[in-house]
Amino acid sequence: MMKIEIRKEKHIFEHTAIMGILNATPDSFSDGGRYNDISAALLHCESMLSEGADIIDLGGCSTRPNNTIANEEEETKRVLPILKNIRQHFPKAIISIDTFRKSVAQKSIDEGADIINDISGGLFDELMLPYIGQNHIPYVMMHCCGTPETMHQYTLDGDICQTVATFFKRQLAKLSEHGSTQVILDPGIGFGKSLEANYTLLCNIEKYRIGNLPILIGISRKSLINKILETTPDTAENGTTVLNTIALMQGADIIRVHNVKNAVEALRLVEQCEKNSNFAKK
Repeated sequence: MMKIEIRKEKHIFEHTAIMGILNATPDSFSDGGRYNDISAALLHCESMLSEGADIIDLGGCSTRPNNTIANEEEETKRVLPILKNIRQHFPKAIISIDTFRKSVAQKSIDEGADIINDISGGLFDELMLPYIGQNHIPYVMMHCCGTPETMHQYTLDGDICQTVATFFKRQLAKLSEHGSTQVILDPGIGFGKSLEANYTLLCNIEKYRIGNLPILIGISRKSLINKILETTPDTAENGTTVLNTIALMQGADIIRVHNVKNAVEALRLVEQCEKNSNFAKK
């Protein structure tokens, strides 16, 4: 069970939360260019919410490999108009903003965003952790290394669970210097890690969980699927569902997905197994 306090209101998730991806970018690896337009973004948001998304994760800066990173002004222009419209049309929706920039995070929170999802875990912008801590903002801290331009050049291996756990402990200590907050941990599967390391992280969630903090797993349509099945992001949905099922069985608290319907169905089946057998999450 995951509990998050958003704008002084407590939200209790009795089941693993489904985070639906909404990319307001022309260059994301899977669905770039599909939801840049406000109308298209709202329709997709409505669809994901109706299918059972608990959180909408809106991003305006693609960090796929070999991509030119959008500057702060461009990211802001992509995110804020869509955010304002989502908040207007879906006032009860929980909205996460996928950004590593403190300025974008602050503007988004001011416009009604609820969670900040930072792929750098506070590495890329030294002002992010102070802002998050001082304002008690729910925060997804992802393991990362390098810079936005170099992070995909790494192929971390070895005791990857210990590496990720050490990173979390260090960044949590930095965050605690600026005040208390609510942290969700993301091991950064698919970001600068070997194929073997990615699967180790997926199948050993408890080895890098710090305290009782929630864990987010994001593997939707990523290369760890495509390299094994020889698929592409457009044809990796079956593999995505299989790995999301494994994440659910391992005890993930949030799964971040492109296809909400498939994720919700996987969750329902895993929950049914838990109710009717000795099967249990780790």
